[in-house]
Amino acid sequence: MTAELTHFVGGKPVPGTSGRFADVYDPSSGAVQARVPLASAAEVAAAVGVAAEAQREWARWNPQRRARVLMRFVDLVRAEEDSLARLLSSEHGKTVPDARGDIQRGLEVVEFAIGIPHLLKGEFSDSAGTGIDVYSMRQPLGVVAGITPFNFPAMIPLWKAGPALACGNAFVLKPSERDPSVPLRLAELFLEAGLPPGVFQVVNGDKEAVDALLTDPRVEAVGFVGSSDIAQYVYSQAADHGKRAQCFGGAKNHLIVMPDADLDKVVEALVGAGYGSAGERCMAISVAVPVGEATADALVERLAARVKTLKVGAALDETADFGPLVSSAAVQRVRDYVDLGVAEGAELVVDGRDVVVEGHENGFFLGGCLFDKVTPDMRIYREEIFGPVLAVVRAAGYEEALRLPSEHEYGNGVAIFTRDGDTARDFTARVDTGMVGVNVPIPVPIAYHTFGGWKRSGFGDLNQHGPDAVRFYTKTKTVTSRWPSGTKENASFVIPTMD
Repeated sequence: MTAELTHFVGGKPVPGTSGRFADVYDPSSGAVQARVPLASAAEVAAAVGVAAEAQREWARWNPQRRARVLMRFVDLVRAEEDSLARLLSSEHGKTVPDARGDIQRGLEVVEFAIGIPHLLKGEFSDSAGTGIDVYSMRQPLGVVAGITPFNFPAMIPLWKAGPALACGNAFVLKPSERDPSVPLRLAELFLEAGLPPGVFQVVNGDKEAVDALLTDPRVEAVGFVGSSDIAQYVYSQAADHGKRAQCFGGAKNHLIVMPDADLDKVVEALVGAGYGSAGERCMAISVAVPVGEATADALVERLAARVKTLKVGAALDETADFGPLVSSAAVQRVRDYVDLGVAEGAELVVDGRDVVVEGHENGFFLGGCLFDKVTPDMRIYREEIFGPVLAVVRAAGYEEALRLPSEHEYGNGVAIFTRDGDTARDFTARVDTGMVGVNVPIPVPIAYHTFGGWKRSGFGDLNQHGPDAVRFYTKTKTVTSRWPSGTKENASFVIPTMD
């Protein structure tokens, strides 16, 4: 029997009333396992209203008391991490170990948010003028929203919700309708941890729900992660309606391989970063750039042999290197890109299009694909594929290798593998991307630094988690205070100064 999911509003599950539903699949079998309601604009408005009411009391809690709720939440999630990981895998398709990493990365930001009371402290200037003190305070925005993608159904909601809640806001989450069960369970765990009902809401939906959040005047800020076109749409709509927005889009992450790099380490880094989670990561390495023909020949030979050994399996098969893609449409999209790469003249060294997983013949599987001799004019280089496809673009020298990620329209992440410190230092200073790894294939910063790409990978002035999250989810109030001395003063008609 197909399960019917709900929204989570006011501290309890709430059935959908729009009459519209989306199917939630098991990517390993291809079977529908649940239906999720798609909220109407009226349902979203009702949820925002509940959040607005609940936020007033939550904002009055002192920051340390709010932090204690997050502490209890972390403990509750850890206590059922295995069941959450299996639930996540069953809807997304990533392997259980990878799902555990998804959850852990989210919890790390919540752990950072537990310490936010320190970062919420304002500034104070004693005697800024005669008898005048000036001080500032950080206050919550009110109701904020998160619109999050399918590929990290635990991590990205927690990246956004943790700091938002710690700062005293109410949070309305619109997760992906493809894998909504983990976000719904997280809402239950927040309630169990002591979060007041209505402070964390989950409203499932599609574009109608997104547009309702973007146009509701009670929503003060919106965070989004997804494709670049939709990120730009969300950003512009939020700005048009007077909201703050941090919107993160697509990527085409490069890994530069210098001639002095340890190729054994490079190969392992590339297969993990390129094919993990079936390539459905915004931080996946999708372009390898070996410098020099000798480096390229040696890398491709070793890489091809290694890619052929990768095991594709069901999501719950913990021996698999990666599982299925999230949907049949995703498989078809990636297959079309592989066909396109062949038509464009790239050399398909490893072809994973015909992989079959025994016992799961109807699952959404695609094996690892490897292209060599890809050129920057090809669409498989310019566009985000979001699947287990790695392209090798050969660079004649270091400067050409540096230009490739710098001149690409995406500027999310990049890595360089080298044993030379001068080369690494020059690269990190000059490359035009937001996140850089040196001998690190997936340069995701730790929770107390900020995460964010440049160019068409990010829209907005502030990044996710770290200190930027506190700036994004609070507004600064500055107070100039003077207590009268009792002597009579005449009106002044000039701008005040602090001479």
